Amino acid sequence: MQITSSFIYRALVPKPLRTAVLLSSLRKRIPALLSKAPFADNEEAQQVAEFVRTHGVGIFPYSFTSKYKKEGIAVYTDDQNGLKYVLMEDKRLYFKRRWTADRIRRSFHDLTLEQDEASPHRYLTSTFNLSKADVVADFGAAEGNFALAIVDKVSKIYLFECDPEWIEALQCTFAPWKDKVDIIPKFVSDTNDESHCSGDVFFRDMEVTFLKIDVDGGERPLLKGFKQILHNRANLRIALCTYHQHGDQAEFTDLLETAGFTVCPSQGYMIFYYDKKLKPPYIRRALIRGVK
Repeated sequence: MQITSSFIYRALVPKPLRTAVLLSSLRKRIPALLSKAPFADNEEAQQVAEFVRTHGVGIFPYSFTSKYKKEGIAVYTDDQNGLKYVLMEDKRLYFKRRWTADRIRRSFHDLTLEQDEASPHRYLTSTFNLSKADVVADFGAAEGNFALAIVDKVSKIYLFECDPEWIEALQCTFAPWKDKVDIIPKFVSDTNDESHCSGDVFFRDMEVTFLKIDVDGGERPLLKGFKQILHNRANLRIALCTYHQHGDQAEFTDLLETAGFTVCPSQGYMIFYYDKKLKPPYIRRALIRGVK
């Protein structure tokens, strides 16, 4: 194995210190980059630049984040199954069995923050919404917060999640709606076997009207496995995350437009500094919304 300077740096410098160094560097770089073309006249970009100058770098560089506090989030334990949960719109949202209450508070804090009405990561808007006629496929379900928020609005939800710990939690969360929520324990990609399935095969003879895709960088093989449905189905909408990798927005926008979708990005930007390949200008659209 070739030993590089970056390898030595990661081996010798603790991760919290590396992150602090990165954020300090980005706090200087981002405003400087956004002061130049093509961002100098971009009002959204200038809002980010001002936030970074005054508050530092955050995943969501906006003031709405300050109203969310981890403290005060109530975590309960279900005596029947031993799982911990929080209340979300008076519905129980369960978490992994091994997670502590503090871990759950951090997670739920981030989940609620990212779906704030002002968040660039919010999947739905007042004009891009769901109804009783919709059949939803949720790729990257994890906690299931998105599905829980819409479960009373739609006719059917397919949750795709292959982590056994999350599957246990999802089964408890959606027990009251087991007639309309199916949990599919498979990776969704462009192959089909015991542990994988493609969208084209799974939905070949089934209706689907809305796709929510947030799969931590696995969007490309998932979309490849949805090629036929994306091109041939009408009455289809998609909320597709574009912040995981550099260039996702341009690539996925072109892919959807080629398939006949009208595409627009969510408002605002994210600074996804968890990406080890983060490149200038460092800001990314969180997701695009497509309508066909």
